[in-house]
Amino acid sequence: MTKISDEDKERVKLLTQVSSSKHEFKKMTVAQLKRLQELVEKKDYSHDKKAHKSKVKLLGKINVRIYELEEGKGIWN
Repeated sequence: MTKISDEDKERVKLLTQVSSSKHEFKKMTVAQLKRLQELVEKKDYSHDKKAHKSKVKLLGKINVRIYELEEGKGIWN
């Protein structure tokens, strides 16, 4: 039986929060977004084309949201 790492658990928790609703994604802090970005980037989805495509798309959304928060844009969105 494969042991699930703490990082995997944390990644799944953050991904669940993000996928639960668009509002939850908007509520995430820069620190949470950067941590999610780090965890998702570490995970290798190259064996699953669809999952890899979703990973790239999510990383793009995270980057945009971090930029909005750090540059002060999109606060009221």
